[in-house]
Amino acid sequence: MRLEATGLGCVRGGREVFSGLGFAVSGGEALLITGRNGAGKSSLLRMVAGLVRVAGGRLELSGGDAERSIAEQAHYLGHQDALKPSLTVAENLTFWSRYLGGSEATEGPLGEVGLAALANLPAAYLSAGQRRRLSLARLLAAKRPIWLLDEPTAALDSEGQRLLAGMMERHLSGGGLILAATHGPLGVAGAREIRLGADA
Repeated sequence: MRLEATGLGCVRGGREVFSGLGFAVSGGEALLITGRNGAGKSSLLRMVAGLVRVAGGRLELSGGDAERSIAEQAHYLGHQDALKPSLTVAENLTFWSRYLGGSEATEGPLGEVGLAALANLPAAYLSAGQRRRLSLARLLAAKRPIWLLDEPTAALDSEGQRLLAGMMERHLSGGGLILAATHGPLGVAGAREIRLGADA
């Protein structure tokens, strides 16, 4: 699998965010997207996820499912954790798993992110770090080859960051690929970097 961008351009609110952007990332690789605030890191991820229109250039995926779009083969983990506070931890994960076409079994994913003991707790009572862990569990509950992670370590303590690094390493070793917008290292060995913003 290979995701390639050629001459990619992004316009938001009538302002050109970036143009002429090119990169390629293959299965088993992680590409870190860095740059100053406003350089377009989140916009780039949202573009790959199909949430922002491509203003120029093209995005192509080879070696994936020819019957599905890039967005349908990708997980997008944004700044918002997108949880329903009145639903329990397990119910939130079940909802997202069904929506994303994954398994309805929640025990395994919740155990992997350290939330098994909180499965029946309403999400309203979770801390910011626990909410982030629950969002990460979506990556495990519904298998998709492309992970688009926007500041994935936000609100995570050191243990949570190690947990995330392990999840990413396993995803890559299974042939998945990762694009991650970040201001700091993610603990993924061999990750490449692309920096947005000419004056970043």
